[in-house]
Amino acid sequence: MKKGIISVYYGEGRGKTSAALGNAIREVSSGKTAYVVQFMKGQLSTDYLNKLEPEIKIFRFERCSGGFDALSEEEKQEQKANIHNGLNFAKKVLVTGECDLLVLDEILGLVAEGMATEEQILEILRVKAPSTDIILTGRDRLPAVFAEADDILKIVPEKVASS
Repeated sequence: MKKGIISVYYGEGRGKTSAALGNAIREVSSGKTAYVVQFMKGQLSTDYLNKLEPEIKIFRFERCSGGFDALSEEEKQEQKANIHNGLNFAKKVLVTGECDLLVLDEILGLVAEGMATEEQILEILRVKAPSTDIILTGRDRLPAVFAEADDILKIVPEKVASS
């Protein structure tokens, strides 16, 4: 049985989610299963993701379209509860071994936003089925999470076209 690996794609550059989705496409093209749980993507259109289903299962637990800073306190609490549901779902997927690859998109940013703790993310990683691969993405560096990772890829822009 293959040992599942934990990979991290982080940094200020664009392309972390795209790289993770590329790995998900590679998994399903070889007959395996891939789930993607997205966090903190409230303003992003998901039309392109819907085209990947049903081969790649996409899950989003956020219910608002605006940025977190623009929310009222009540909306922030509701959003935190939704994110917590997403974290619990990810843990359940890993405990049951429902998929071969689980992408936790933008999970690294939850700590800086006060939506989760590094320990909560570590708890998810520690319950994974032995053969499940996990990819975590986000801008932030989380030392304890990075210590658990097998692969860490820093996405750094060399040249960025001005908008």
